[in-house]
Formats: sequence, C-alpha cells, structure tokens
Amino acid sequence: MLQINVSQLLKGPIGSAEDHQVSGTVEIDGNTSQAQGLVSLTRTNRSILVRGTIYTSVEASCARCLNSFSCPLVLEIKEEFYPATDTASGRLLPSPEEADAFTVDEHQVINLAEVVRQCGLTALPMKPLCREDCTGLQKCSPTANKLTE
Repeated sequence: MLQINVSQLLKGPIGSAEDHQVSGTVEIDGNTSQAQGLVSLTRTNRSILVRGTIYTSVEASCARCLNSFSCPLVLEIKEEFYPATDTASGRLLPSPEEADAFTVDEHQVINLAEVVRQCGLTALPMKPLCREDCTGLQKCSPTANKLTE
C-alpha cells in the first residue's frame, strides 16, 4: 500500500526515523501501474519528512517509431506531510502555510499516491524512446513499411 500509519512516529521525539517498503497502484497521466520502493520517514519539529525512491512505469508512444512501450520511471520523493491533529490531545492543528501542502489524515496515515502521481508527471520524458537506438518509422516499426507503401 502507498499508505503508512505514522501515529507512533508522531509520538516519538524529533529526529525519529523509520524505513518502509511501499507498493501499490498509482495513476500517472491516464496510465494505471504498480509502484514500489523504499521510503524513509523522519519526524521534524513540524512535520513528517518523506524521502525515498519509487519505481514504476507508464505506457508511452515512442517519439520516433510511434510504437507503444512500457516506459520505466524512477521517482525521487522528498515531501513533507503536516499533521492535521495533535496526537496527544486530538485537537486540530493550524493548517500549513503552503496551500497545496500534503497532510497526515485524522487517522495518522499518510497517503503517498498523490506525491507519486505528481512526481511521475514531472518525470515523464518529453520525447520517450522505445530504445536508445530506435531508428524510427521506416526501420523500427514492423507496420511502418505497410503505412508508407
């Protein structure tokens, strides 16, 4: 799952850290695929800092030959999640200053799906290639010669 319960980490001292293997389904640019990786969570004085590497892939069309292929993505995650409630008292905490900040939900769970989606969008290549030496429509694609005849 791309969800992690951080209740114990929020109760711990500043600097407490945990590592988690994560996996789950994520949607990036209309593609649904499996994402997996290792993330490190660190409690700061105001948030949970999430750092790690997530591996996934998306279906893409080669910019040279137009064939569809699975384009691997390696996502470097580094985000803060701000708690919405105080773990000791249960009272609501003030919202973070950033309007689009990620938050820990009321059950003390962080959901990495949106972080992975956003990082995946920025990691998509502008001109994806099915392979480095793709020669284009005339030679790479088995149906290309039929299209030009």
